[in-house]
Amino acid sequence: MAFASRRNFLKAGLAGTAAAAAAAVPAAAHAAKAPKAKELTYDVIVVGAGCAGLAATIEAADRGAKVLLIEKSAVPMGNTIYAGGFVNAACTWVQKRDGITDDLDSFYQDMMMVSKGRGDPELTKMYCEQSAGAVQWLTDRCHLSWKKIPMQIKPMLGRSHQVDSKAGPGGSQMVENMMAEVEKLHVPMMFNTKVVELLHDDMLRCTGVKAVSPEGPLVIHAKGGVILATGGFGANHKMVEKYRPELKGFSTTNHPGATGDGIILAQQVGAGLTDIEQIQIHPTVIKKNGALISESMRARGGFLLNKNGKRFTNELLTRDVVSANELKQPGGIAYLVIDNSIYSKNKMAQNYTAEKLMTKCDTIADVAKLIGVDEKVVQASFDQYHKAFDNKKDDLFGRPEMLIRMDQAPYFVAEVTPGIHHTMGGVKIDPQAEVLTPEKKPIPGLFAAGEVTGGVHGGNRIGGNAVADIITFGRISANSALKYIGK
Repeated sequence: MAFASRRNFLKAGLAGTAAAAAAAVPAAAHAAKAPKAKELTYDVIVVGAGCAGLAATIEAADRGAKVLLIEKSAVPMGNTIYAGGFVNAACTWVQKRDGITDDLDSFYQDMMMVSKGRGDPELTKMYCEQSAGAVQWLTDRCHLSWKKIPMQIKPMLGRSHQVDSKAGPGGSQMVENMMAEVEKLHVPMMFNTKVVELLHDDMLRCTGVKAVSPEGPLVIHAKGGVILATGGFGANHKMVEKYRPELKGFSTTNHPGATGDGIILAQQVGAGLTDIEQIQIHPTVIKKNGALISESMRARGGFLLNKNGKRFTNELLTRDVVSANELKQPGGIAYLVIDNSIYSKNKMAQNYTAEKLMTKCDTIADVAKLIGVDEKVVQASFDQYHKAFDNKKDDLFGRPEMLIRMDQAPYFVAEVTPGIHHTMGGVKIDPQAEVLTPEKKPIPGLFAAGEVTGGVHGGNRIGGNAVADIITFGRISANSALKYIGK
């Protein structure tokens, strides 16, 4: 069996990643015609090489377990590779470094509020309690460093820990560092390998997986069970439409491998689902390619105009509210505008122009021309914002903060629309990351972490909470699997 050696997926580029992911399934399907399956045995099988799976793999291997990591794509995947690398956490050493005081109770209350009361209290509590540990582990074990915590609004105020990336998004830096640690541990990794079935015994204990690889079919036994870290289903349009028909035709920010495989596999062995219809829409997505424009552009002072050249919302409201307000506008689109005072200090914004996601406009007249409206209308929108900044009061929409005056030309504009961003529902788990039946009974030997699960975020997710979620429960799932076999 040929296992993956060192794969620097960042050098290949995200376009290559997407192409490889698309090609993985046919290769595996072809291999399934092989007459006889090869059998292997490990302590723990981790399915999915996103950050949840990588965290579980490192944690289990650190504790001496014989671990196998399986990924259906040709390279490490997961939505984290596209992310800005923000990690929401409370009571961390980084907060102390930056002079920020925080407490777990307020973090918990903020999460429950944003979740619209749907967040599982036990999972939410576990997340909050372990979030500082996630940041510490990423620092110490994965050798990540952190930028100064940026100015944000509640509920991210003082909690947005951003990875200090060498190049590109902070999320890709995180994946690169974690992959390097997995390789140092000499963990066998199978890429282009698709899990098609979870194995179980007469007691309904999960005992391994059936998989197909380019080299043929596999039966892989797991003494300590299986960890599902396969991500959500934001790129599976049929599955999205099944649970949210009104989202038909929406673009997605998700990587191509986010097709809900783990949810389907878990259901086949009796797993329950929770919040499966809770799908987060992000308001600033480029429709043609699903590229995400970070909400940090708005938090730093940027604003939204509709096709008529007018502001229409408090830009700092939660993603679901801003998206809903955006969909009410002509064509369901908006124009995100930032000025040079934001652009010149922000590498992320500069990358947007390099990738042709934002357009440079030398004057307000150029902004109006890009939108296709009268210059006077756009000028009036700018004037209103300047007045709100000067008076520290936004009479039109009640925006609580305008960090800058937005009067430094040139301006940079992105045409955006709401897009599918995060599937908050999935497999039901307990705080030990054990997969549960609809009756809330653990399925022995089956664990899950990350976006394949539901319950942590409820009806809405705070930006930056996904990464702390996948690290926290990825590590928990590994420890629970080893406890299952007495390690």
